[in-house]
Amino acid sequence: GQGFELRQPEEKASVKAGETLTLTCTMSQGGPAGPVKWLKGWGSGNKIVYDQKGSFPRVTRAVSESDTDFSIHITDMQPEDTGTYYCVKFRKAVGGVDEVFQRGKGTEVSVYAKPTPPVVSGPGRRAGPGQPVSVTCTAGGFFPENIGVKWLKDEAPISAQQPQITLGRTKSSYNVSSTVTMTLQEDDVRSQLVCEVQHPTLTAPLRGTYPLSKALRVPPRVRVVADPPSPVEANKIENFTCHVEGFYPENVVVTWLENGMEMKVEDISQPMQTPQGLFALRSLVEVKATEEKNGSVFTCRVVHDGQDPISEMAALRIAAWSSPGNT
Repeated sequence: GQGFELRQPEEKASVKAGETLTLTCTMSQGGPAGPVKWLKGWGSGNKIVYDQKGSFPRVTRAVSESDTDFSIHITDMQPEDTGTYYCVKFRKAVGGVDEVFQRGKGTEVSVYAKPTPPVVSGPGRRAGPGQPVSVTCTAGGFFPENIGVKWLKDEAPISAQQPQITLGRTKSSYNVSSTVTMTLQEDDVRSQLVCEVQHPTLTAPLRGTYPLSKALRVPPRVRVVADPPSPVEANKIENFTCHVEGFYPENVVVTWLENGMEMKVEDISQPMQTPQGLFALRSLVEVKATEEKNGSVFTCRVVHDGQDPISEMAALRIAAWSSPGNT
């Protein structure tokens, strides 16, 4: 064994997830009897990656049958394959146990993995204009850990908290979470947040989007208009129109009450979308101005998106009139 030399030249190697890694190891002729193995890690936690005996489906010899070149190819590298790999020449010892004769310096292998496409999630409940909401962007499965997260609102950059980077389940890849908190505006119904993730493995950033309409609730403005204006002549038709304006989302329930009792109303209007992306509707009730209805109060009650009702009212006033012959 004098003059025997084992060469493992590469100190570091990196490969993208899914690709094949080549590890180089050559040795001089004339070493002692005994196998050559590749180990991942050194000491008690090591793992045999390749041995001349046994089956290693992901590993092939670069030069099969050579007794001086023990370079190997490992296919489909994954982040959990990150670690230090050693080429080791063993010597057959007394009692049949192989002992280490020479080992290489070790090649530190990094597996570069792309982040998963970012997932952007908003609050569990809607909030109104002027209220803050937090939106979070997460991505995972990447290596190395240096990653950049940028937020845009309608393509203009906005500032966010420092992203949180944590080790993944396999301990060889990372996850990132970034949160942005912003105050909603009424016109955010058409706005979109974009989370952009940049990483060394990517040629272009990955983007996740979140429409702010998912988080926004704009309560309606409600007004009741009487036509013709009060007071009206007896037995004429009085129209009360309830204008429900500028609300989002569109789920709204409109009911009419006469002196606190619910009325049957045929004219159920459907919400129409405004150019700003909000909704509006009108509901009409027709009332015959009979003497007994003088002073009756008509209330339009609006329940928007399951919130507390908003009510507006108008009273029916009949003009004082004198019957003929009372002169």
